[in-house]
Amino acid sequence: METSRVELNFINRNGVVPIYYQIQQQLFERIRAGDIKAGDAIPSEQEISTRLGVSRMTARLAIKSLCELGIVYSEQGKGTFVSGLKLEKNFRQVLSFTEEMERSGRRPRSRVLSFEVVPAEGDAAQALGLKRQEKVIQLKRLRIADSVPMGTECSHLPVRLCPDLLETFDPGTSLYRILSERYRIQIAIADEIVEAGLAEAEDARLLRIRKGSPVFSFTRTSYIQQGQPVEYVKSIYRGDRYKIVNRLTRLNREFFQHGMKAV
Repeated sequence: METSRVELNFINRNGVVPIYYQIQQQLFERIRAGDIKAGDAIPSEQEISTRLGVSRMTARLAIKSLCELGIVYSEQGKGTFVSGLKLEKNFRQVLSFTEEMERSGRRPRSRVLSFEVVPAEGDAAQALGLKRQEKVIQLKRLRIADSVPMGTECSHLPVRLCPDLLETFDPGTSLYRILSERYRIQIAIADEIVEAGLAEAEDARLLRIRKGSPVFSFTRTSYIQQGQPVEYVKSIYRGDRYKIVNRLTRLNREFFQHGMKAV
């Protein structure tokens, strides 16, 4: 859509509602009504400023507030675009972030926060069945889809399974892919726990959301077919960009009468 066709209404300069918020709400209503669709550009700071006779700072604040809500995202030198609908986190399949984004038609990217060998501690050591201080590879990444920061992930893998991973792996690409292709580690099943929480300061900064914004906290332990744990991951994902979906089945009455036993 041409951004020049997006209508912006009169601004009430004498009311109690901040001007930037009035602009934000106008743009949000256009998006919700489908006048501006996912992937379309919204008017630039300069366009908003010129059309409504407001300062560029006010226009910038309106756009920034939409970005913080996850409704739009900015690409340097290109403009600001409408985000898609919430991504579905599907618990029926073991997929990497890259695989999930590619299936949904989005462009995955990762920003590496750290990639190093560290001693196994706490939950990671327990989940992977390692002795305390046994070495693990720790990979922390900011996960991005279509220029929108989606979540932070911290993965742990036993060094003995992939001792040269630091030298052979580009941490901006798919970890599961290289585990499969180079190390013949085929992840077959995973236990994943999801909890609702609030963004702490560091995650909020990385995800470009306000501190205290709703987030999903994921804890995943992945196993190969033989049942050996090979990966432990702690992730924080934006609550405004994800929704959890699952398929539940109701067991028949006969199963309840004959198939379940108390333990």
